[in-house]
Amino acid sequence: MEINNPAVVAEVEAAFARYEQALVTNDVAVLDELFWDDAHTIRYGGGENLYGIEEIRAFRSARSPQGLMRTLAGTVITTFGRDFATASTLFSREGMVGKVGRQQQTWVRFPVGWRVVAAHVSVIAEPIA
Repeated sequence: MEINNPAVVAEVEAAFARYEQALVTNDVAVLDELFWDDAHTIRYGGGENLYGIEEIRAFRSARSPQGLMRTLAGTVITTFGRDFATASTLFSREGMVGKVGRQQQTWVRFPVGWRVVAAHVSVIAEPIA
């Protein structure tokens, strides 16, 4: 199995960047599009456990569009073959003093394109260096 084929990494980086732009601008249509449209999709968030695309869509549509801007750091995208990838990143937001956010996504290439099939978002106290 080929790991980190440059062309595949570039595709996932583009999908990840599109997701990030949609997230910080609250573009719910694009966020919904980039998650696998299936009952098996899972998103564990900072205060919610969402099972299936319908729960994820309900969460997205009810979420406040305020305070979504963030700064990413330490982003790592790893591809396995041509159709599977993980994306992990740290993030900070204004007002998150002393805390760091963590986000991990599992991406799969479907005939319609790259989609998140599982995601985890959490915030922890900023580790002491």
